[in-house]
Amino acid sequence: MTNFTPQRTFKKPGDGGRRFIRGRVDRGPRCDDRIRVPEVRVIGPLGEQLGVMDTRDALALAKSYGLNLVEVAAASSPPVCKIVDYGKYRYLEAKKTKGHVKPNAAKYKELKFRPNVDIGDYSTKVRQGIDFLQKGMKLKLTLMFRAREMAHQEIGHEVVQRAITDLQQFGILETPPRLSGRIIVATLSPRTTKSSPASI
Repeated sequence: MTNFTPQRTFKKPGDGGRRFIRGRVDRGPRCDDRIRVPEVRVIGPLGEQLGVMDTRDALALAKSYGLNLVEVAAASSPPVCKIVDYGKYRYLEAKKTKGHVKPNAAKYKELKFRPNVDIGDYSTKVRQGIDFLQKGMKLKLTLMFRAREMAHQEIGHEVVQRAITDLQQFGILETPPRLSGRIIVATLSPRTTKSSPASI
């Protein structure tokens, strides 16, 4: 007796029992030979209107430029096609939808201080802050109190204010120092004109 394993078939609901075959996913506008309509309105490679023409003639024209015929407005009557480089067209369209973000847009660098910071550590942090501001980055100054340090908040405020004073040649105070819980926060934005580093 031989073992028989029935073949598994997949059926699309409501198709009368026909086997469902997955087709290739269309990932972009129709291009070249995939354009099936008899005539199209054509836009040239420089954006010029070339009018309505037979699709075969439009394809031949696109090939004469060494470019592709790409359907850019399928819902129009007749559909609008453009003579472009298809790869470049797809890239530019993807860039539009994704959006372009500037490298340093709203980018903050943080300097953390303590109320009892020593002079060496303080000087190092200020030099780092100058470097960040000169590179066009925004700067966030934070100072955190621990336990009994909250009883002497004026010391923390003095440290932050001193840092702001030392950085004011390179940055503009954007948010004045304010206490939030146990943390003092202030922000500076870079000046448009770069100055030479000060000796701290």
